[in-house]
Amino acid sequence: MNRKIVVICGPTGVGKTSAAIEVCRRFKGEVVGADSMQVYRQMDIGTAKPTDEEQRLATHHMIDVVDPDEPYDAARFASQADAVIESLGHRGVLPVVAGGTGLYVKALVHGLSEAIPSDPVITERLTAEALDHGPAPLYKRLVLVDPAYAEKISENDALRIVRALSVFEATGKPFSAHHAEHGFTESRYEALMVCLFADREVLYDRINRRVDLMVEQGLLAEVKDLLARGYHRGLKSMGSIGYRHMVEHLEDGVPWEETVRLLKRDTRRFAKRQLTWFRADPDMIWLDPGDTEGLFSAVESFIA
Repeated sequence: MNRKIVVICGPTGVGKTSAAIEVCRRFKGEVVGADSMQVYRQMDIGTAKPTDEEQRLATHHMIDVVDPDEPYDAARFASQADAVIESLGHRGVLPVVAGGTGLYVKALVHGLSEAIPSDPVITERLTAEALDHGPAPLYKRLVLVDPAYAEKISENDALRIVRALSVFEATGKPFSAHHAEHGFTESRYEALMVCLFADREVLYDRINRRVDLMVEQGLLAEVKDLLARGYHRGLKSMGSIGYRHMVEHLEDGVPWEETVRLLKRDTRRFAKRQLTWFRADPDMIWLDPGDTEGLFSAVESFIA
């Protein structure tokens, strides 16, 4: 099995899909999505799923794998992505992991210990907190309940913070104590980590234009259809950026212009948090989304 993977991450709207497709076409690869929203079926416009043309240019995996009311978390993603990557390795195909969900990327590259028990409901709740407010409040909580483990990890490492707190809540025992009992180790893939970034003004302009495009493509109608199918606002999927805003317009009467303004603002804030998470990875290579030659050079050196 090919244990080398290329990871292309970055904030929403920066151009990860396009870059991943270019790498796939140049190096005989296929895309393994790492987006916590693109896994949901029937949620296409608001998640900016790869278009039919993009999927024609490069095969995409890990999109449309669950319904909007099914529970899904980083551990389940890593397990399913493992199977895809193993299959690609057997076929001699380069796995190109592309997405902006830092929790999913870290779960895949660094792993979770299956020997240490946790509760998926607790994990989902803590993950939602991390996505909404960033890892800092959760890290402060971890310092109180498990200072030994908190000292070993970065205060920006949302995946490990969520994992440790989830285990503590489920078992009443610090994660560091489980570590000692189970001989926990982390070893998964040899990964080339690439993060695409752009100047703030450029990125924010791209985000604003992406929101306008989603509106033109029918985001409101997509959400109306989801609600009609019984996918209510209490679901994790329906509480995400874009879908939450449309529901607030439809059910709470938020004026349309204000809805679009808030959607753009919250998407920009989310992109800022994404960049904060990726900056915590010391192995990350930072490239401009237009630096195709730099990206190709990095991949070529990595797989040689």
